[in-house]
Amino acid sequence: MTFIALCGDTRPHFTTIAHFVSSLGADIAPIFAAVFAVCDRQGLIGREMLAIDGVKLPSNASKQRSGTRADFERQATKLETAATTMLERHRANDTGDVEPTLAAKTQQRHERLTRDAAQLREWLATHPEDRRSATGAVRKSIRTDNGSAKMATSKGVIQGYTGVAAVDAAHQIIVVSQAHGTGSEQELLVPIVEALQPLRGATTLITADSGYHSEANLRARDTMWVEALIADRDLRKRDERIATQSRHQQ
Repeated sequence: MTFIALCGDTRPHFTTIAHFVSSLGADIAPIFAAVFAVCDRQGLIGREMLAIDGVKLPSNASKQRSGTRADFERQATKLETAATTMLERHRANDTGDVEPTLAAKTQQRHERLTRDAAQLREWLATHPEDRRSATGAVRKSIRTDNGSAKMATSKGVIQGYTGVAAVDAAHQIIVVSQAHGTGSEQELLVPIVEALQPLRGATTLITADSGYHSEANLRARDTMWVEALIADRDLRKRDERIATQSRHQQ
């Protein structure tokens, strides 16, 4: 009520809130914890049903700077070779009559190639192993944001994260949120269910859509003694309520 009075009942734009959250960094976590505690004291957290869903979010990273360690090794070697060749060619043609502007440009390009190669070598030294997926396959790294990953979306391939949130059904309050550098939602169900453990009661039901359905997740659900409903990919095909949906499509 105090906030509403001070702002004249004006609702802040979502970009204003996003800037506020992103600019605080790690300091925002205690604030959200305090807000959640107030919601809980007010009885706004029902704990009867917690719904899980996710969305793929782009990161501030360049897809062109992604690859495996082998890719970066080849890039570094190629840059070093180009820098060496350029320097040798410049020395061979250095007769004293070279245009100053051309010589300066050659020097700048040589320095840029050397600098880029050194940055690659430094990254390789600080990251001695490739990233691995849950199945052990090599996953591409990205030097500007190594936590992110390439993932396919309805709008094409992006470099980013899969954001996952759990919402309490009583008043649509987000109780847990996470971000993971993978495009596979199936890998993310167990981590967020584990994070929900302090909020779950004996009768709490967890729901998730078909993106989280897998045999491994069903086994994990039984092992963790969690009451959960996870839709399978053929659910809509068996739903009699939408069996005639094709007739309404153009």
